[in-house]
Amino acid sequence: MENETHFDVIIIGGSYAGLSAAMALGRSLRNVLIIDSGEPCNEPTPHSHNFITQDGEKPAVIAEKAREQVLRYSTVKLRHGLAVGGKKTGNGFAVTTEAGETFTAEKLILATGIKDIMPEIKGFSECWGISVIHCPYCHGYEFRDRKTGILANGERAFHVASLVNNLTGGLTILTSGKAEFSEEQMAQLHRHNIPVVETEVSEIEHENGQIRNVIFKDGSRMDFDAVYGSVPFRQHSDIPVALGCELTNMGYIQVDSFQRTTVSGVFACGDNAHPMRSVANAVAAGNLTGAMVNKELTDDRF
Repeated sequence: MENETHFDVIIIGGSYAGLSAAMALGRSLRNVLIIDSGEPCNEPTPHSHNFITQDGEKPAVIAEKAREQVLRYSTVKLRHGLAVGGKKTGNGFAVTTEAGETFTAEKLILATGIKDIMPEIKGFSECWGISVIHCPYCHGYEFRDRKTGILANGERAFHVASLVNNLTGGLTILTSGKAEFSEEQMAQLHRHNIPVVETEVSEIEHENGQIRNVIFKDGSRMDFDAVYGSVPFRQHSDIPVALGCELTNMGYIQVDSFQRTTVSGVFACGDNAHPMRSVANAVAAGNLTGAMVNKELTDDRF
């Protein structure tokens, strides 16, 4: 690939969504370049769940197997590095890397993921993805019947509580400040014996990412096996916005049912474009994206 700089498609991001898109395109003999920085959002997570044939596997193992299979298609190339710039050209797009390389393509797929923003709670980030978890479908079964906290407030906390209540009877909501529930919501929580603790959380005491206690600012503590955390995020890459892609009011890249962004020729898939954060969803979105990009290339050329 030393002298090859132009491709049919450039995919920025080589995790599950990007690799899935690349496979669909490689099987249609499209010349594809994947640019990957090697920083997947779920890197701390020890096991992936709720993905048929891969349930309980390590995310890194799934990704490595995917890369090996995708790169068997001779028209797909992988470049390790960070894409730092993207712009529209007369006949497509140009992408630059941190190393100063420039590659061009007719179509662009953004599989760039998101970046979680950790709260200023000691121990939180060390437990993130291990015992401080975000998704009942990805992790809830493994913590069934265990003492579980929900570190969130308002609608988000109520929503998670309604889902997790089916998995454990030992559930407590930690609002870390004044509770923001309606009277009806409080009545429902009370009916299901879900207490609400408003005392501010200062630390998560853990051992190698496994929670032991949640420590509050008044010095009190509660022991938990798991805590659901709700954290804000930002787009992992600045390239989507720089290209003019619109974001939703939640901060995801806006796409239509065919994964097309608001910029013609640019597609997005994976965590950057959908709130359902799972390997299975990323793979499905990538597969659809690859097929839709191939269709556009076919319509342009046939």
